[in-house]
Amino acid sequence: MATGNAPAAGHALAILTLLARHATPVAAATIVRELGLPRSTTYHLLTVLVEQGYAVHLPEERRYGLGVAAYELGSAYTRQAPLQRLARPRLARLADASRHNAHLAVLHGPDVLYVVEERVAGRPSLVTDVGVRLPATLTASGLAILAALPEAQARALFPSREAFVQRHGTGPRSLVELRRELVATRARGYAVEDGLVTPGLASVASAVRDHSGHPVAGVAVTYPADDDVDVTGLVRQVRSCARELSDRLGHRTP
Repeated sequence: MATGNAPAAGHALAILTLLARHATPVAAATIVRELGLPRSTTYHLLTVLVEQGYAVHLPEERRYGLGVAAYELGSAYTRQAPLQRLARPRLARLADASRHNAHLAVLHGPDVLYVVEERVAGRPSLVTDVGVRLPATLTASGLAILAALPEAQARALFPSREAFVQRHGTGPRSLVELRRELVATRARGYAVEDGLVTPGLASVASAVRDHSGHPVAGVAVTYPADDDVDVTGLVRQVRSCARELSDRLGHRTP
């Protein structure tokens, strides 16, 4: 489909670009006005983008925002080897300094995918490893990323109670519970997890942001919950590592 001589693909990309420019979801009428597209063309393309996951429709607000597929596409560059190459030496230094296991994970739908693991000799074995996926709502790195996402995008990942998964009968079971945890994470400035993945082990994490401020990964350290651990010191080290990585990706902290 096309309007005039412009291909439909160009119109679809223009819509995605417009959605990305706005900090909040926008009305279809705004898209029509700003892009100068016919109303019927705009609605048809929005329908296709929603079906493919690149846009999300918020009927209660009568607005459209970026979907999960757009986020995954946009973060694919930093999610691959460049991010891992940048992160690996910094994660190694974090593990050495903290004397605890350190990880880097990226969001993959409602899960996190672990892409870097730095283990410390003598520390408890972990279920996480490179290539392992876990529910984002149960991990500190996942909560750190979700808390840094626009609320509409985080909400789109968990459309119903069936989207929430527990490992040991604990963790958020609804969007209301998840929202409460994400609000606490933002207020705290970092994410925490205690026994949700493995009983007896806890983690703290901080989000890594790219040049646009979008969260592309989470840096986390896992430690025995019952040990006499300087958690405040761990948080400081984790946040410093995440901030350094973010700086290398072009993010400028206000």
